Amino acid sequence: QVQLVESGGGLVQPGGSLRLSCAASGFTFSSYVMSWYRQAPGKERELVATITSAGISTNYADSVKGRFTISRDNAKNTVYLQMNSLKPEDTAVYYCKASNFGSGYVYWGQGTQVTVSS
Repeated sequence: QVQLVESGGGLVQPGGSLRLSCAASGFTFSSYVMSWYRQAPGKERELVATITSAGISTNYADSVKGRFTISRDNAKNTVYLQMNSLKPEDTAVYYCKASNFGSGYVYWGQGTQVTVSS
């Protein structure tokens, strides 16, 4: 049974930090590209960051470059998103996604709420 379980969301003041985790099970985690997406109320889901299967390469949305860092630990089947210098516009539900372009399989987590407010 495939599962992606996000955690680490919450309420934080502007300028603060949070670290999101996404624990994977039920598939070969090390074979999947992992991504973080977010969706704010009334907006479309947008890609935040991506990391390749071995963790060699990462990509970020322009809006989070220099503030967010994606990483993974294949031994723990977990992907992380370190979020620093948070802004109110970072408020959204954050989702992790696993993609295997060879097989075409895609899995999503259930999301974790991040609220940036004073």
